[in-house]
Amino acid sequence: MPNLENVDLSNNKIQNIYRQDLQVLHKMPLLNLSLDLSLNPLYFIQPGSFKEIKLHELTLRSNFNSTDVMKTFIQGLAGLKINQLVLGEFKNERKLESFDNSLLEGLCNLTIEKFRIAYFDSFSEDTTNLFNHLVNISAISLAHLYLDTPKYLPKNLRWQRLEIVHCNLEQFPAWELDSLKEFVLTSNKGINTFAEMKMESLEFLDLSRNGLSFKTCCSHSDFGTTRLKHLDLSFNEIITMSSNFLGLEQLEYLDLQHSSLKQTSDFSVFLSLRNLRYLDISYTRTEVVFHGIFDGLVSLQVLKMADNSFPDNFLPNIFKGLTNLTILDLSGCHLERVSQVAFVSLPKLQLINMSHNSLLSLDTLAYEPLLSLRTLDCSFNRIVAFKEQGQQHFPSNLVSLNLTKNKFACDCEHQSFLQWVKDHRQLLVEVEKMVCAKPLDMQDMPLLSFRNATCQRSKTIISVSVFTVLMVSLVAVLAYKFYFHLMLLAGCKRYNRGESTYDAFVIYSSQDEDWVRNELVKNLEEGVPPFQLCLHYRDFIPGVAIAANIIQEGFYKSRKVIVVVSQHFIQSRWCIFEYEIAQTWQFLSSRAGIIFIVLQKVEKSLLRQQVELYRLLSRNTYLEWEDSVLGRHIFWRRLRKALLDGKPWSPEGTEDAENS
Repeated sequence: MPNLENVDLSNNKIQNIYRQDLQVLHKMPLLNLSLDLSLNPLYFIQPGSFKEIKLHELTLRSNFNSTDVMKTFIQGLAGLKINQLVLGEFKNERKLESFDNSLLEGLCNLTIEKFRIAYFDSFSEDTTNLFNHLVNISAISLAHLYLDTPKYLPKNLRWQRLEIVHCNLEQFPAWELDSLKEFVLTSNKGINTFAEMKMESLEFLDLSRNGLSFKTCCSHSDFGTTRLKHLDLSFNEIITMSSNFLGLEQLEYLDLQHSSLKQTSDFSVFLSLRNLRYLDISYTRTEVVFHGIFDGLVSLQVLKMADNSFPDNFLPNIFKGLTNLTILDLSGCHLERVSQVAFVSLPKLQLINMSHNSLLSLDTLAYEPLLSLRTLDCSFNRIVAFKEQGQQHFPSNLVSLNLTKNKFACDCEHQSFLQWVKDHRQLLVEVEKMVCAKPLDMQDMPLLSFRNATCQRSKTIISVSVFTVLMVSLVAVLAYKFYFHLMLLAGCKRYNRGESTYDAFVIYSSQDEDWVRNELVKNLEEGVPPFQLCLHYRDFIPGVAIAANIIQEGFYKSRKVIVVVSQHFIQSRWCIFEYEIAQTWQFLSSRAGIIFIVLQKVEKSLLRQQVELYRLLSRNTYLEWEDSVLGRHIFWRRLRKALLDGKPWSPEGTEDAENS
């Protein structure tokens, strides 16, 4: 298994480790292997068992019943080359009552890049010697330790990352660490006041969740470095902004959320931070009075300022110069109105969170300049509707608009907005959860259920309007429905006296045209006697309306009508129209006759949809097409006989036809 990366042997009953147990790692080194031996009752290790072995990570937590066993075991790891070593105990699995600094003496014989120690309760008062054994390690992590803050550290440390989490320090560690690039000091509630640091190489600093107070902030003299790129001071106490980050021009990330900021809006506090890309001042109790508060942030991409406030709950244009901003969070800022020029300087903005404010209406003119805007969240406001014609000004790139949990008015005054909601439901987030707040009789009803008819108009106007519409509609329907029938009646009187041009007019679906051409036309027009058929694709006059061709060329000039019934026929609106006209034609013409040909078996459920056709086929004789020698012979004989009925022939022609 040469690619093995993780072996978890934790919570077993391993007590002793011998060199032969690790023979495979001597013969075939697995450089990326992580080995977890936690919760095993380790007691003995053969010296040299791990010599020259290379591991990615070794975890030993809650393994030892006494400090002597732990000390001996660590010494037995001599010669091990490892990327990260994890020592300590688990929160609910404590075995060692105290921790002695001499326990780590054996680490000097290991080659370690990263070292993590967690969950030891009691350290000796002088912890300076603890770090003497860790001078050659590049990354240190101390978690959940009861640790006294050492007054000084060894000068030869080559640490590049130091992490101290939940260690209950009582004083801020004002150390000088020239090699340190990353320092994380979080969740140490015993510290109250920040003290100046001196870490010339520091680039990453996380001091969050300590309850710290900063009397002055922030400049390079506070942290002893000019290389800082990441600064997290969130979840602390009072931070007095007395400097505009002088000497910290390389800062790219700044998080101040949930700390109480003072003097933030007195001047351009961020003026020096031209490289800053991320800024979070959410929940900092800041009232934005000074319009130039964000001056200088020309590279800023993300700005979060939730749960702050503005004078008169009005959002002015405070974002001048933030031309690279893509994400803006203004949620929970008690806003009631937004200036129409508030966002004119933000051409790259893609997301705005305006939720949990007090907006009474949505003035979309404010968002019109945001050509890149894709997501707008205005949920949990008091929006009644858009301003008049407001829906026309949304950016074209907008793909997600959240308007849930607002106070919509479902009345005629906002009818255009309610219709806009129906027409743009694909744009709206959870549109089915958008409900009416008033009037009371529609409260909690979905906006989509609103109908224009609910508008309260005069009963007299409604009655007159409805009656007028109904009468006009009825006249239009009757005129349309019986127009062709009246046209057919007039034509019958006109053409009834003359001879017919065709023997039969064929009504069929265009999807059955192959059968009509190859079977019907070929056998009737080329047979003996020949019959002349009227076919729409051949005999209709170009430039004349289809309905007019059907009546004038089809019915007027034909003795009979052949109806080719199939599933396609029943599903065709034109075929049913022709069939209905044929019924009227048969009623009006004394010489008329309809010949039904059932081309294929039609499902009764489908046929019943055309009630009159179903009744006619049930009560009249019709022809069924059967593609066999005998079936074809009988079919054509019966069809010719039906067509000969009423056809004028000479005696010789009749005799020849019968012989044929």
